Amino acid sequence: MASRKEYLDYILEQLSEAEGISHRAMMGEYVLYVNGKVFGGIYDNRFLIKPTKAAKAMLPQAALELPYPGAKEMLLVDNVENKEFLRELIAAVSAELAKQ
Repeated sequence: MASRKEYLDYILEQLSEAEGISHRAMMGEYVLYVNGKVFGGIYDNRFLIKPTKAAKAMLPQAALELPYPGAKEMLLVDNVENKEFLRELIAAVSAELAKQ
């Protein structure tokens, strides 16, 4: 099942306080970037992010889910209503990805 553009638009609005966010459509889904680095995506209308140390620390109860068959597991972000939390999450993940 492909993700709906409306769900992408909603997540992008929720991420509007985070800096450096961009996206790219890919095979019916959407890959999300922060400062040019992939940090997650919208897969089957789910907001998933890479399971970095920072992400796991901030989302200790998050389920690991497959974005698509054969992919690496990613963390499901289900607290998408809290813009401040999302800004902090993306900043922490971005800082960690910048070191890689």
